[in-house]
Amino acid sequence: MHHATEAFQPLQADDPPLVAGYRLAARLGAGGMGRVYLSHTQGGRPVAIKVVRPELADDPDFRRRFGREIRAARRVRGAYTAELIDADADGVPPWLATLYVPGPSLSEAVARRGPLPEQAVLWLMAGVAEALQAIHGAGIVHRDLKPSNVLLAADGPRVIDFGISLAADITSHTATGATVGTPQFMAPEQASAGEVTAATDVFALGQTAAFAALGEPLYGDGPPAGVLYRIVHSEPDLSPLPPQLRPLLARCLAARPEERATPAEIVEWCRQRLGPDADAGAGPAVWQEVTGPEVTVPSPVPDPVPVHTLPLPTLPRQAAAPDERRARRRRPALITAAAVTAGALLTGLVWTVLDVAERLRDRDTATSSTPGPTASGRSSTSSSASTPASGADGRTPDASRSSSTAPGAPQAVAYPLQWLDAKNSLGIKEPVRRKDRKGDIRFVCEEAGCALESDTSVITMLYGKPGATFDSCRTALTGAKDRDLPLAAAAAGSEICVKHPSGDIALLVIQVKSTALPDIGFVTADMTVWRAG
Repeated sequence: MHHATEAFQPLQADDPPLVAGYRLAARLGAGGMGRVYLSHTQGGRPVAIKVVRPELADDPDFRRRFGREIRAARRVRGAYTAELIDADADGVPPWLATLYVPGPSLSEAVARRGPLPEQAVLWLMAGVAEALQAIHGAGIVHRDLKPSNVLLAADGPRVIDFGISLAADITSHTATGATVGTPQFMAPEQASAGEVTAATDVFALGQTAAFAALGEPLYGDGPPAGVLYRIVHSEPDLSPLPPQLRPLLARCLAARPEERATPAEIVEWCRQRLGPDADAGAGPAVWQEVTGPEVTVPSPVPDPVPVHTLPLPTLPRQAAAPDERRARRRRPALITAAAVTAGALLTGLVWTVLDVAERLRDRDTATSSTPGPTASGRSSTSSSASTPASGADGRTPDASRSSSTAPGAPQAVAYPLQWLDAKNSLGIKEPVRRKDRKGDIRFVCEEAGCALESDTSVITMLYGKPGATFDSCRTALTGAKDRDLPLAAAAAGSEICVKHPSGDIALLVIQVKSTALPDIGFVTADMTVWRAG
């Protein structure tokens, strides 16, 4: 889960104001699984809320996986982890909340100030290794440890994002048929779709520490295929690293998992090098020059003030006239005048009430909200309550499935974590998973590189900010003619649109691209299909 600490983005029209009783204060970021928001507990403590994309939320298999990951993450307790405090895999949509860490990620800190001092790298490795002890002790392998998943709080590092972690006794193949991770920080066994263990996280820790010390990835930048090839086939060049760090990083980056250091050994090695500072609490002083100025977190969003209607006006009573006959003559005229006056005032009041109601209805339509709090969420007495049949965005469940598209768009059907290699294919029509090469989308690898190809459909890649919709895919595919797409420029998070002759439109969001070894190359992606009819 990414915590944007440099800038809090304001909520947009399509962001809910409320998630399971948590009022949202800002948007923190977005990824392949959903969006992340800043909120607060009832006591005012900041939390990060991750909300799953509607297309994934509609898939029962995804919900089961997400629920399993939540149960695993609840077991993690450690001083150097961002604790999961609340979640609901059965929510509409599913969501989870972790403690918000007010500090930059390691990648942000390095981008701002350059490589970290040697002592700070030692504190970093000790803290992250201790976090791995807590994670592995709960039976979990992180699988995606990298600089953006390490936050630098004022008192030390925090390891975040267990949203894609799986229990340690479940391999990537048996769980989802996909490999999880970021190419530049994968271990060799992970890059070649081998068995993932706790030692895989140690290799990623070595790469993360090297990045902190060098200011750049140890295995270089460039296309993921080249990076993965170097990870699998070459020894890392440790000569640019500070001499004191080389022996430990060499053990962390051993090609054979059984030869790597354990997290406990890493903690002890770092403590010995830090000497008296390890027990004197010198860590926070080291971080002051690394983390930069203290982050000002937006205040909690107050509950909205209830809208009250104005009381009906009370007409003044007429004083009794001394002359009863004259009073009787005036009474019909007064009644008529009072009726006209009251009618005008009542009419104006009715229009005022209707206008307020119309504005509230427009606001609810523009900023949809999730249902009221579950047993795990906060309580709320505000205007977020909805009917039992309403979804997270205030619409009915059927409408929520296509909430990411414009009104009248085809219904979105999610097919998360699809695997493509040289032996299978994907179909736009059911069944989408094919064990042959007769589907609409195929993965091919040749000497010139790897690509997606189709005999039936046109393919194009989107560039720019993530968050493709039916409309953006339809626009990008207008006039498109290519039926093959080279994957050299694709990476995790890349969005690819495909249009079938039937009019169906598919969106592929790349999760992992492994093309370093063409013979065993593969791509995994979340696929959403908008059915034309």
